[in-house]
Amino acid sequence: MDPLIIPQPDTISVSWGWFQFLLLLTFPLHLLAMNAMLGSLAIGIFQHLKGGSVQKKLAHRIAVVLPLVIAFVVNLGVAPLLFVQVLYGQFVYSSSILMGISWILIVPIMIVAYYGSYLYDFKFTRLGSAGPWLAVLVFFLLTIIGFFFSNNMLLMSLPERFQDYFSHTGGSILAYTQPIFWPRFLHMICGSLAMGSLFVALLGQFRKASDPELEKHALRIGMNSFLILTSINIVAGFWYLLSLPSELMNIFMGGNGGATSAFVVALLLVTGALYSGWKKKLWSTLSYSVALVVVMTFMRSWLRTEYLKDVFTLDQLQVVPQYSPMFFFFVTLIAGVACLVWLINKSRIAFREE
Repeated sequence: MDPLIIPQPDTISVSWGWFQFLLLLTFPLHLLAMNAMLGSLAIGIFQHLKGGSVQKKLAHRIAVVLPLVIAFVVNLGVAPLLFVQVLYGQFVYSSSILMGISWILIVPIMIVAYYGSYLYDFKFTRLGSAGPWLAVLVFFLLTIIGFFFSNNMLLMSLPERFQDYFSHTGGSILAYTQPIFWPRFLHMICGSLAMGSLFVALLGQFRKASDPELEKHALRIGMNSFLILTSINIVAGFWYLLSLPSELMNIFMGGNGGATSAFVVALLLVTGALYSGWKKKLWSTLSYSVALVVVMTFMRSWLRTEYLKDVFTLDQLQVVPQYSPMFFFFVTLIAGVACLVWLINKSRIAFREE
């Protein structure tokens, strides 16, 4: 393939394995926060529209935590995006340019959505019947951002599409026309809504002492929604798997030992999560589901590697040793995690005392 279409990779300061490790470490955290954001907001909208005292109370609880959750989504998304750019820069920068208009629009859309979440929180009562429709707008905008990201992450894995630039130079190329896109996107959205349902059930636990009625309602709604959405997502997941080209699907069917093992583990975890969810055991369901998100991250990484193997492998990255940035990163990472733990603890206490 013409090297002008696929630029040469930049050098890296340490072995690529470090960046891959950090990508697999940070990306699940971003996914969990994103799932909590979308899933809880969707349930909040339905509860607000349904009406009733406890339903509206749950919608308000979700509105209160929504701006904080969005902040976590954005900040936890920075690190994995940077690590993807380090490892696959020649692909992700190219795909970002190809879809430049949509990629740039992410920033103003996020600003509007973030402002809307604060408005939904602070003006919850005063908004009246307009409140849930504002929440619908926020949900739509956040989903659009996910749509753009999904396009970019798929487009970067399809370097054969890069030559489309010469016939579409306006930055309007997207990947949603690919047969695999919609099952992939649906699988992501359904998974987000299912995991967000568990977040709603978890929110109710923080009100267990002060508002038992809200706690029971949140648990019931959260667990029931999780069961329904996870069942739908299993169908979407198999649709996604079957939509893959045969050579890619084969890595999960015995063609790659690690990928196949991860797929089997994922099936066991989702079975355990469904059983625990049916038994209304929140903490075990949450444990299975978090582990499943981590395993799916590894499967995603194997799939990206298989997509690009004919044109690029990570061992082609040239190392120019410079270890001080890595040491500084780990120091700031530890400090940042400590700050996050402190923030989460303070927020948890404040949420219980409200």
